[in-house]
Amino acid sequence: MRKSEAIKHFGSVRELAEKLGVTDVAIYKWDEIIPKGRAYELEKLTKGKLKVDPTLYQKQATAA
Repeated sequence: MRKSEAIKHFGSVRELAEKLGVTDVAIYKWDEIIPKGRAYELEKLTKGKLKVDPTLYQKQATAA
């Protein structure tokens, strides 16, 4: 799940942070791809309106 998508859904970083029970600073520290556990938490909180994309969390295969 992308951070920008979650912020857009909730309307602001503040609202997103409040829903998760964290500070605004915690949200700002995320990369664009939010932590997987938080993504699943948001999917549940939004009753599926936000969806986890498992492919965003797969490790890229490196050439040996």
